[in-house]
Amino acid sequence: MRRTLKLISPLFVVLVFFVNTYLHAQEKRTALTLEDIYKNGTYEQKGFGPVRWMKDNQGYSTLENNKEFGGSDIVRYDASSGKRTVLVSAKQLIPTNETKPLSIANYEWSDNDGKLLIFTNTRRVWRYNTRGDYWVLNLKTGKLQQIGKNVEPTTLMFAKFSPDASRVAYVSKQNIYVEDLATGMNKQITFDGGANIINGTFDWVYEEELDDRDGFRWSPDGNYIAYWQSDTKNIGTFYLIDNIDSIYSRPIPLPYPKVGTKLSAVKVGVISAAGGKTKWFKIPGDPANNYLTRMDFIPHSSEVMVQQLNRPQNSNKIWIGNVKTMALKNIYTETDPDFLDLHDDIRWLDGEKYFTWTSEKDGWKQLYKVSRDGTESKIITKGNFDVVQINCIDPQTGYVYYIASPDNFTQRYLYRSKIDGSGEAERVTPASYAGQSSYQISGNSEWAIQTFQNTTTPPVISLIHLPDHKEMSTLQDNHELKEKYADLHLNPKEFFRVDIGDITLDAWMIKPKNFDPSKKYPLLFYVYGEPAGATVQDNWEGGALWDQYMAQQGYLVMSIDNRGTKTPRGKAWRNSIYGQIGILASQDQAGAAKKIFTMYPFIDTSRIGIWGWSGGGQMTLNCMFRHPDIYKTGLAVSFVSDQRLYDATYQERYMGLLTDNAKGYHDGSPINFAQNLQGTLMIIAGTGDDNVHYQNFEMLSNELIKDNKLFYMMSYPMRSHGIYERENTSLHLRETMAKYWKEHL
Repeated sequence: MRRTLKLISPLFVVLVFFVNTYLHAQEKRTALTLEDIYKNGTYEQKGFGPVRWMKDNQGYSTLENNKEFGGSDIVRYDASSGKRTVLVSAKQLIPTNETKPLSIANYEWSDNDGKLLIFTNTRRVWRYNTRGDYWVLNLKTGKLQQIGKNVEPTTLMFAKFSPDASRVAYVSKQNIYVEDLATGMNKQITFDGGANIINGTFDWVYEEELDDRDGFRWSPDGNYIAYWQSDTKNIGTFYLIDNIDSIYSRPIPLPYPKVGTKLSAVKVGVISAAGGKTKWFKIPGDPANNYLTRMDFIPHSSEVMVQQLNRPQNSNKIWIGNVKTMALKNIYTETDPDFLDLHDDIRWLDGEKYFTWTSEKDGWKQLYKVSRDGTESKIITKGNFDVVQINCIDPQTGYVYYIASPDNFTQRYLYRSKIDGSGEAERVTPASYAGQSSYQISGNSEWAIQTFQNTTTPPVISLIHLPDHKEMSTLQDNHELKEKYADLHLNPKEFFRVDIGDITLDAWMIKPKNFDPSKKYPLLFYVYGEPAGATVQDNWEGGALWDQYMAQQGYLVMSIDNRGTKTPRGKAWRNSIYGQIGILASQDQAGAAKKIFTMYPFIDTSRIGIWGWSGGGQMTLNCMFRHPDIYKTGLAVSFVSDQRLYDATYQERYMGLLTDNAKGYHDGSPINFAQNLQGTLMIIAGTGDDNVHYQNFEMLSNELIKDNKLFYMMSYPMRSHGIYERENTSLHLRETMAKYWKEHL
């Protein structure tokens, strides 16, 4: 029987064409591309602030764009009513003979909120923008004046008001100055700074590993300045080589204490704010083999509290020093068989008779109340959990507010406990905020700026009333970013746990696009594994867009937090890696990988890759060299290949001294096992890395060549540890990585 063919309507053909074109455009529009992530800024998130709670604790200030003059207005919002008041208009920040207002990198109010200190025109020192220019605006008179006009521009650091706001002190070129705001006259009060002598700030390792940058303090009465002085003459100098900015190479000297070498000799001195001779505290012990990690004045006194950490970082002595008599007294000493972490949670209570102190001495990181003479110590935050961060200590209400997560180590919530230690810990963040929350709390603990996020929610910033956690207003919800993210239709991170026998580890996975459980997929592990951080966290983290991109290319992506990572799982968890960085952690990673293979049949165990950055690069190498039966392909970025090449302060904290643990240093360094490489390896580094030196890259390359191991390598000239400086770097790096995985996994 013959069938009669009918002509298809031309209108139908046109309709199909337009539908297909539209669907193709939609698919293209919602595809995740490296250009959108690393070049076009398509998925940039918005912030809010910076916020400063005013001294009355009833309102906060923030920055808002001024459309008429450019720049920013500083605006106050009343917390309860939401009333908006312009405290400082951008017009007021236009210097004489200038047409544009100052760009505000940071700002601080004086104690009476009557004067404003503005940091602008900033420059990078080591890894942070800590020098630039400072200006002061007198809100009463409207006078805008530049600080340090007769010193070299953009060299000022850490300017701060005197207690009565009549003067400003600052550091310039490693010396301290004091400037009178009424007369505009400044006076240099230290003169030996320069070359190897650093006054009022710190060397590289103090900034990087001890979080010390601002190195001087006003006394409460404004008569004295106490400050750190560092002598770097005994530190070995590492040279970064700039080969691209001139026809001749330029060496860049970097005083950098590597494992087992000499440290800066550091001391604390006191000088009159009017100038004169510095008096030095004679703290016992070799100043080049101890760290003076913290120093501050005790309120309403002429005494400073100084923390002295020994070189192995397992003993922290608290000294009280009188700046008038220079008398010293050791009031408290904390020790640990392994290592101690620093904290900044000291608050003086009960007329300065007691102070708060964070310790892990009972197995969990908790807050204590200690008497001024050190004889009494009482726990405040009771419970079998870690205090992640102290947010506010408010003697008036009798509560301390802090971040903790007793039940889920990947999340963070606000809790509070009574300062007198009575009662139980009380959770403040409602259960509806599943994920991670951080808070900037007013001094009277009545108000807070909350930032909430999780793996699918970019940061939502809100004004919150405490302790009922009532949301007053949303300050930034990043709804545009959330919509763009939703349009991508990505598979979310799935959190799970891995029991490896003696411990259970947290992990997550992202499944490939159009996942089919009956198929086999290559698996890419992302690893960090060091004590400085953690990867398995229920936070936004930029939407994990690199991981999501790799998942869209057809890979399973997973990450595991091994023992020793920075998670709130107690002292035993964190101290387990002491003396064996890279050893226990790589065992945990390998054990977890083998267990995961039995849990998920859709994994192609012949195609297992691993990659990481910095400590994660070192962990990648350790896994590749120690467990070649598991990991077939690796990519290590900005890695430590030999632990002796890294800075003394970080490495010795977790490994002990080289003289005491030579075997641990050897066994934890992947370079000593490079001969075991069987799979495919790529290594990447920036030649201008001041943190993990390019030397690590070249030494490992040399070892692999000696062992006749073929590998891939990529160097980024004069890029630092983050490999982001200069044009197109981030996109090029990620395209290089993606090409490697597509070809070798």
